[in-house]
Amino acid sequence: MSWYIAKIIFQIKGSGMQKPQFDEHLRMIEAENFEEAFLKARILGINSEDSVINQRHGLMKWEFVNVVDLREVEALKDGLEIHSQVREMEEASNYINYVHNQAARMKLSVGCQSYLL
Repeated sequence: MSWYIAKIIFQIKGSGMQKPQFDEHLRMIEAENFEEAFLKARILGINSEDSVINQRHGLMKWEFVNVVDLREVEALKDGLEIHSQVREMEEASNYINYVHNQAARMKLSVGCQSYLL
């Protein structure tokens, strides 16, 4: 058996939404080969479709689109890259500030959790 990382795409649909939204999931799949992993990833996507009621947009649906990427993980090791994405931004400083703010929030949440233990 081998491990694969599948990128599964869902379209989020709701009345009143102004722009199309897509939710990208990275999921671990255990399978004998690529074909089985692809089939399992598609089944996982179909079975993961969901609907919730949201105050702002009413009924929200996550509809499975497809599996867009599937890669075999050859060995689990510290620092293994599982995802990479290049973003092109209008303003570099805005994105860098966003990254630093997200890191600060995580650091604060870890600090709060350590006090709770």
